[in-house]
Amino acid sequence: MIDECLVVEFSVTGDDCPLADASRETGVTVDARPPQLRRDDNALLRFSAGDAADDLAAVLDADERIRYLHTSRTDGATNFRCLSKHPCVVHELTDAGFMAETLQYRAGTERHTGAVVGHDVLQGVLAAAAETVGVSLERVSPLGSEDDDAVAQRWDVTPAQEAALRTALEMGYFEVPRGATASDVADELGISKSAFLERLHRGQATLFAQVFG
Repeated sequence: MIDECLVVEFSVTGDDCPLADASRETGVTVDARPPQLRRDDNALLRFSAGDAADDLAAVLDADERIRYLHTSRTDGATNFRCLSKHPCVVHELTDAGFMAETLQYRAGTERHTGAVVGHDVLQGVLAAAAETVGVSLERVSPLGSEDDDAVAQRWDVTPAQEAALRTALEMGYFEVPRGATASDVADELGISKSAFLERLHRGQATLFAQVFG
């Protein structure tokens, strides 16, 4: 039994998949769950966007690689579901053993965060990354018990809420005194202040309900 698990984050540039192209063209930040690859090589995509989501929808709807695009609105964000006939970079890493948890597309750069089991698997994933254009390792660290919920467990929050919570935490929004204002975090996310606060409050309410039962 292998008792070592590592948290890994990759930066991806130059990807030509539909989500990367649409995010680059519209300037919209896209928060996505890992794609599910079907036997016919079509990928099931689930993702969300905040401001200017209509522009994103229009670009994707015109993309011949996208099929059955569906949108719905919740918590001030637009949620998307569709099929993609174009392979995603993350599939190359997944085949090598990378367990993706979150993907974010922003201004032509992607962040893929997940885990690998053991250094041997990590070496295989890094070898696959080296053969894939534009993929570089940003961070790797041991997965401790305090991190397990953040990576291995799916809290019942939307990708947009998770992005708001993570970005607020990273920018010091929850510190005393605050390291960043709500407007600062909203600007970093590329959304309005009111949209950020709505996602933050809904995400906090969901997390607190799960933590405290």
